[in-house]
Amino acid sequence: SYILDEEAGRDGGVRPQVPRGASKMGTGSREQEFGQPGAMGGPQWPRHRQQEVPLRILVPTQFVGAIIGKEGLTIKNITKQTQSKVDIHRKENAGATEKAITIHSSKEGCSQACRMILEIMEKEANDTKIVEEVPLKILAHNSLVGRLIGKEGRNLKKIEQDTGTKITISSLQDLTIYNQERTITVRGVVEECCNAEVEIMKKLREAHENDVASLNQQTNMMPGLNLSALGIFSSGLSVLPPASGLHGSLSAPVQKTHYFPHTVHYCFSSMPRLSETRRFLQSSSTAEQEVVYLFIPTPAVGALIGKKGQHIKELAHYAGASIKIAAADNPDDPERMVIITGPPEAQFKAQGRIYGKLKEENFFTAKEEVKLGAHIKVPSTAAGRVIGKGGKTVNELQNLTSAEVIVPRDQTPDENDEVFVKIIGHFFASQTAQRKIREIVQQVKQQERKHQQTVPTPSQPSK
Repeated sequence: SYILDEEAGRDGGVRPQVPRGASKMGTGSREQEFGQPGAMGGPQWPRHRQQEVPLRILVPTQFVGAIIGKEGLTIKNITKQTQSKVDIHRKENAGATEKAITIHSSKEGCSQACRMILEIMEKEANDTKIVEEVPLKILAHNSLVGRLIGKEGRNLKKIEQDTGTKITISSLQDLTIYNQERTITVRGVVEECCNAEVEIMKKLREAHENDVASLNQQTNMMPGLNLSALGIFSSGLSVLPPASGLHGSLSAPVQKTHYFPHTVHYCFSSMPRLSETRRFLQSSSTAEQEVVYLFIPTPAVGALIGKKGQHIKELAHYAGASIKIAAADNPDDPERMVIITGPPEAQFKAQGRIYGKLKEENFFTAKEEVKLGAHIKVPSTAAGRVIGKGGKTVNELQNLTSAEVIVPRDQTPDENDEVFVKIIGHFFASQTAQRKIREIVQQVKQQERKHQQTVPTPSQPSK
């Protein structure tokens, strides 16, 4: 963080800890960060809720110097007046015509800082005659954009009408699994663009808060197994602290919200849960390959495959799994089967991103939970244990996970003496059910191995 020595030492203030290897004037981060000094000398970061969404905008590279100003005076003035923290990602995407700026503050502070930056760019454009128009470009995660647009584009049309602006959104084809942000371009005079920014961010924040509430509710169902830590939630939420070096180390408190390109990270200091997750993943890293048969709506197949198969290839690489879409038995079938092969961690990632993709592409409404069917195979000898005496185990599974678990009784075991167990539910419910069923199968296998070891051989008659 950019902290002047005299500011850090004023009035006996305590300078915050600087990461090792960082100079006095910076952390060695790839971004330039400017924060407002507090009354006690140290930097006073704006206190905003953990769920606050920062404002991210794109600006032409040629205007970055004017926004920073000589010796950083202009950007310091912006942070001081707006009580905000501004990250200018100057060194990312070398040679790019545009650079990202992230503004951390209250809603009002973000809007005020955005206005000041737009006014600086407009003045620079008029003075230099480099460009005729400087539109406002807002970056937003794709999972939020559908709710900004609204059904049949009603939300976006209303914002255009109310503010007198013209708003366009970048194509879905520009997305990759590593970059899930879309660009919202607002054209109009500065005042109109600022009014539009307020309305756009209001919609994005509402959608984001709904996602956070949903994530928190679902996470409670899986204590000790924090699936969101794998970065698979559709809106990019993660409760893991960002790894230092991803975009440079930050010296701010761990509870503060950090927003890095393409991902929102929430640092809830949930170390016990994190350690349990790591232990699980480490123990599963050597686990045998699992196969899950996931059923998705037939119209969603094209979106999952992507242009020339790009999305499904990136998804398989990202998750470390084999992902194949089975041929349709009947062209009128409402669902298609996706065969996912990989260890538990790969299953989490692949299935999580598929759930997220269906939500992002509006195959389910904003208020509708994505519920999919999944089939897993279990040894026929374990099917009875999954059901339990009088259906006790399967009922407990359903109560615990909120998933529907079905073990058809009239199945004929396949050549490997295995039968299907059907699971229907939202992502977290399905994952919990899958793991619990796999645990039961492992217990059955262990008992069978112990039994085989104790069975006497013909040369060793029993006593």
